[in-house]
Amino acid sequence: MANFNTHLNVAFMVSGTMSLTVYKAGLINDFGFLMCVALGTIGGLLPDLDSDNSTPIKLGFNITSFIFAFGLVMHWRSELSLLALIALWLAGYGSMRYVVFSIFTNMTVHRGVIHSVPYMAILGLGLTYFSYDVLHLPLAVSWFYGLFLFGGALVHLTLDELYSVNLMGMKMKRSSGTAMKFYQHKDKWWYLLLYVILAILVYFAPPFDAFWQQLRDPAPWAQLKLGLWPEMIKNWLN
Repeated sequence: MANFNTHLNVAFMVSGTMSLTVYKAGLINDFGFLMCVALGTIGGLLPDLDSDNSTPIKLGFNITSFIFAFGLVMHWRSELSLLALIALWLAGYGSMRYVVFSIFTNMTVHRGVIHSVPYMAILGLGLTYFSYDVLHLPLAVSWFYGLFLFGGALVHLTLDELYSVNLMGMKMKRSSGTAMKFYQHKDKWWYLLLYVILAILVYFAPPFDAFWQQLRDPAPWAQLKLGLWPEMIKNWLN
């Protein structure tokens, strides 16, 4: 499979290129551009959350543990003594970093249901729903955020599949087919749950038709065409 640096760099390059495209078309603003790059890059690391020793899961749980401990202290800061707050800080961090992390790693298997297309689609749709209905962001921005997260995950899964091909001998490795998964019979009940959740999210998702109409509007793409080439090249072509 591809290593951490490969996933990180390729996801960053792909999401950066796509983000620049929709930015130059005027479909997202400066902040939206930065968020799409970040979400696409994060998406490129998400499928390895089921790997106990992967950099993304360790980094993710470290950050989550700090945030969880900080939230506990901020909530109780006016009601507890200094020593109690220190104990709460350490207990909050320790329970999340070691107890929850241990439970999570014991419950997940590398390249299991987390390392699959429907799971990543749930995360992407969930982000779209959260952005639009909770954060009240514009429709197009919400869909772009979800699509970039999902797209980054697809880049990860595609890389893993490409690395499962022995190009020198032009044959498939044993890991072939374990990355870009839509279903695995041994986890049929988990996949049933995933597709039920996915169907619910699709049903309650923000209106896609309106977003699609925005993408089909020729005006943004005409704007992109005008800014496609540097002025010197455009003058040369004309």
